[in-house]
Amino acid sequence: MFLSIILLIVGFVILIKGADIFVDGASNVASNFKVSKMLIGLTIVAFGTSAPEFAVSVKSLISGHGDIVLGNVIGSNILNILLILGTASLFHSLNVKNNTVKKELPITLLISCLFAVLLSDNLFDSSVVNKFTRSDGVVVLLFFLVFIYYLISLTRNKIDADQEENDIMPIGKSILFTVLGIVGIVLGSNFVVDSASDIASILGVSQRMISLTIVALGTSLPELVTSVTATRKGEYDIAIGNVVGSNIFNVGMVIGIPVAIFGGIGTISFSYIDLAVMILAAVLLFVFSFKDYKISKRDGICFLVLFVIYYSYVIFN
Repeated sequence: MFLSIILLIVGFVILIKGADIFVDGASNVASNFKVSKMLIGLTIVAFGTSAPEFAVSVKSLISGHGDIVLGNVIGSNILNILLILGTASLFHSLNVKNNTVKKELPITLLISCLFAVLLSDNLFDSSVVNKFTRSDGVVVLLFFLVFIYYLISLTRNKIDADQEENDIMPIGKSILFTVLGIVGIVLGSNFVVDSASDIASILGVSQRMISLTIVALGTSLPELVTSVTATRKGEYDIAIGNVVGSNIFNVGMVIGIPVAIFGGIGTISFSYIDLAVMILAAVLLFVFSFKDYKISKRDGICFLVLFVIYYSYVIFN
């Protein structure tokens, strides 16, 4: 147990330092290539922080644990908005750009609703059981490809001159920092999840509780640390782009790609409350952002209160 505690501490150190390096590297990659930091947040940062979810998804599908895949995606999308943006906004209000409110957030809401509908076969026909088939995976994958096309169109947008040229990190160093940061984030989160699971097992905590807390929160640690670090550095576009991009990547890449390749998920068990909260979180994110083009500390507290209520329901039911 002592070794697990040491590895847990080491994991957090690597995770936090990795996120620090990653945000600096990603921000400077955007400046070097003269593209918006929101684009970097939606792509490089979102992809990098979604790596743990993708790894868990592929491993679970191959081993026949489809419910873990769905729980991973639904839980991560809820945590990304309620916990991560809620926590980040406590450090500073997150300014949301007009383009994000009008385009990226509606895309997030649409793909969340599409995912929920595809999972809810029983609502439309009471004689069938809920399944997530290969064709469902192809549908969300096609939607994801439309999002990728949209991202490509964003590359034509140039950045504002908000940084002096001599303050920009050289491109080679920027890419190196970004890669090292991703490695640190993934490695650190693995240390934290594995060590925490070992400690929980030693203390006699049930596997159900471990999966609902440590695994769900553990795969979202990269997004949490990255968004909080980005907020503290004033990189609000990266913080928001990370969460918005991760939620879209979770549905399109984390579940869409593996299901389209390895086949569908058979009879699945989940609560419609989980899907309702996932959609509610996306709706609240859009409403709060549309209201005054920022996510204030008050909005963040609302996110966190909803997170506590939802998680209390999950744990005690």
